[in-house]
Amino acid sequence: MRTTILALPLVLVASAASAQGGFSSCLSGLRSDAAAKGVSGATFDRAMAGVEPDMKIIEAMNNQPEFKTPIWDYLGTLVDEEKVAEGRAMMRQHASTLAAAEQRFGVDRHTIAAVWGVESDFGKAKGRWPLVQALSTGACLAPRRNAFFKGELLATLQIIQRGDLRPERLFGSWAGAFGHTQFIPSTYLRLAVDGDGDGRRDLVDSIPDALHSTANFMDKAGWVTGATWGYEVRVPRGYGGSTGRNPKRPLSHWAGQGIVKFDGSALNGTGNAGLLMPAGRNGPAFLVFKNYDAAFSYNGADSYALAISLLSDRLRGRPGVQGEWPTDDLPLSREQRRELQRLLIARGYNVGEPDGAVGSLTRAAIRDVEARIGMPPTGRPGEKVLRALKSGRI
Repeated sequence: MRTTILALPLVLVASAASAQGGFSSCLSGLRSDAAAKGVSGATFDRAMAGVEPDMKIIEAMNNQPEFKTPIWDYLGTLVDEEKVAEGRAMMRQHASTLAAAEQRFGVDRHTIAAVWGVESDFGKAKGRWPLVQALSTGACLAPRRNAFFKGELLATLQIIQRGDLRPERLFGSWAGAFGHTQFIPSTYLRLAVDGDGDGRRDLVDSIPDALHSTANFMDKAGWVTGATWGYEVRVPRGYGGSTGRNPKRPLSHWAGQGIVKFDGSALNGTGNAGLLMPAGRNGPAFLVFKNYDAAFSYNGADSYALAISLLSDRLRGRPGVQGEWPTDDLPLSREQRRELQRLLIARGYNVGEPDGAVGSLTRAAIRDVEARIGMPPTGRPGEKVLRALKSGRI
């Protein structure tokens, strides 16, 4: 037993040393790749000075909420009443900028604002990782998608070389998305535009640049001006036909299947539509058109595209999801998550600040509560745990 305990740190040290050696060798090879993209050796060396791999990037790769979180939980925090109120306030504050972007690119202001709200909570959560460190870690050490990380790293170095943004302002997500509306560097190079007229494309410190660039993205992704993204529908019990964003079919096909709008009215819209059932056949259903595909292209996940689309509807004053999710433990809004954290703190759990962000400390506390009330210890913040804490059962 003692031998095993002593050997483990030696293995970890050896692994860390091996990773560091591989990282340094990889960076040397990237220097010539950067030169081929017009990045000078001096720029490369300055950008890479002191950069070390961050293995938390690799961990984050395996925990993407769009693909692991139940759709009702994902939407519960991104399209809650608090987000809607914030969005409407930001739309009033930046009305002229949104109107100009809408006029310039034909993408409605509610959709632009919805992307802003989902991507960075209206600029409050733009990311904490230095882009050069995150992308070089992925390019050199990630178990997959190395080509993606390498391409985004080279694009970041091009941005630095051109002087578009100061390197110290380039912080973002582990995957390299940065700024108010979270463009990845290669998308920035292709689609970022100047929205405030200063001759620069600054998605970090210029809200007009970020919102105009987002509208340009959606336009280039095929946005149809004046058309809907889709709407919620009722599907007959026992429906056994196709589902998904694709294939898209004429509205007459869906009407022939007995599908109607959620309020019972006839289907309408421009072009063909797909039938989306993100929680399966027993959950809410939506017909989605070409504009939904434009939102999907921003992130490549139905949960994300649906969050954008539903938030844009809420900002227009329309209702949210009206059908019932197939769960007996509904998700919590951000305010409810903060309440949950305050109750956990009052019972002696260490969850950090009660900010509504559910991290490892909060999940560990929830697992303990779940076990004590006879639930499987999942660490999920749901209504059952909140009710148990409020009732004094814990």
